[in-house]
Amino acid sequence: MRIAIVGCGNMGLAFARSFLHYNLVARPDLLLVARHDEHCQRLALQHPDLPVAALSAAVADYGVVLVAVKPQDFSQVAAGLRAVLQPGQVVVSIMAGIPIARLQRELNHQQVMRAMPNTPALLGMGITGFSAAPEVERSRLHEVENLLNATGRSIFLEDESLLDAVTAVSGSGPAYFYFLVQAMMQAGQEMGFSESVAGLLVKQTMLGAYHLLNTSALSPDELIATVASKGGTTEAALREFRAGGLAETLIAGMKAAQHRATELASE
Repeated sequence: MRIAIVGCGNMGLAFARSFLHYNLVARPDLLLVARHDEHCQRLALQHPDLPVAALSAAVADYGVVLVAVKPQDFSQVAAGLRAVLQPGQVVVSIMAGIPIARLQRELNHQQVMRAMPNTPALLGMGITGFSAAPEVERSRLHEVENLLNATGRSIFLEDESLLDAVTAVSGSGPAYFYFLVQAMMQAGQEMGFSESVAGLLVKQTMLGAYHLLNTSALSPDELIATVASKGGTTEAALREFRAGGLAETLIAGMKAAQHRATELASE
């Protein structure tokens, strides 16, 4: 397999590292593509063992083209890609909010897939939802699925519109988690802990709670019940959360993220 990555920011390079780590592609067969000469020069210095090129006819020699540029830059990049793409290539977009129909139209190319990863992919612990145009052959779909799994786990969605919900739930999800961690650390500091001690208490608690949730047969409600004894401290905290509508606010925020993802498709 030969792979070209167009747009080599954090996420594009995270995919490159994962592909190499799991031996899904040989180094000579992984092309890093940048839009500007300065970026090409910087990539060549940072990754001297990998091919680096500007957007050019060289992309035509790679079976999978991963597009990892910012959504607002897509139309400009599409003009360059449209001139070099070949019918047998599969284009995989990890840009938020740009639907398959628009990708096909602006690229004048039918074999297109759309994926929504999240930032834990940087550590190989991400989750990626993805969909494919009907023109993508099943064998190619499985090839791309293996590539996506190199960054964590993936889930195929036949209904492409659900990718906006993936964006809201898991794509943006790490930020919600960090927001909650930040609030808990702030509370710890207000109770008298130093920033470092509050951080240790909260982060280790989050880590342990995740592993319990991931390995236990109990539901989240049942796990809450194992901590919250009647009339106890946890129940007092949960009462405040419910009175303040914490769950409803979180759900409303996630739906706002989904709505914004849908808006991006039409901008």
